[in-house]
Amino acid sequence: MKLLKKIGTGLCLTALCVLVAPKAKADELNRKTIITFSEPIEVPGVGVHLLPAGTYVFKIMDSLSDRHIVQIWSQDETHVFTTILAIHNFRLKPTDKTVLTFRERPAGEPEALKAWFYPGREYGEEFVYERPRAIQLAKETNEAVLSTPLALDTAPAESLKTAPVEAVNPTGETVSATQIVEAPPAPVVAPVVVASLPKTASYLGLIGLLGMMLMGAGLLLSRFASKSV
Repeated sequence: MKLLKKIGTGLCLTALCVLVAPKAKADELNRKTIITFSEPIEVPGVGVHLLPAGTYVFKIMDSLSDRHIVQIWSQDETHVFTTILAIHNFRLKPTDKTVLTFRERPAGEPEALKAWFYPGREYGEEFVYERPRAIQLAKETNEAVLSTPLALDTAPAESLKTAPVEAVNPTGETVSATQIVEAPPAPVVAPVVVASLPKTASYLGLIGLLGMMLMGAGLLLSRFASKSV
């Protein structure tokens, strides 16, 4: 009976860890970030395109694809203002603080949201604008802007996962998105050395050890069965 209690206690502890761990990592998965703007800003995506000054919550809606779907919520997280298509952008030096970048606009115009970097991560979210607006921004800022031909105002959020993404330069020409998004450096792969067994070596020792373990388990089960009868 003591053995059963120990097994039960172990299973309960395992179940508790399974329940607590996902909750502790929830913010890390959706990268929930509370941001306050002192002035109105322009944002891309499905929904409102101009956020008034105030406090908002940024979250990742989908982190399984090669691009991310970012949602901007109200401070109390009861209302989604916009759903934004984004793709990975790489930075060389992660910081311990949230970083937002904006596109410079003419005087008197609200800044346009460009990218969002979560603390401690090398990868950030480079935001994609609907093509007509991307062309205008590229001309105003004199730099290429990520764009999609998808009509974001009417597109369901699910369609953002497969929406085509390209870029437009200040002349309105389509260019590769790789000209904007910084790719990560190529990983350095260390040579793998495969050690071979000496000719005299064999797996008999391993087989013997496995056999002894099985015998021990059998004896333990036998004793437990005899006591429980």
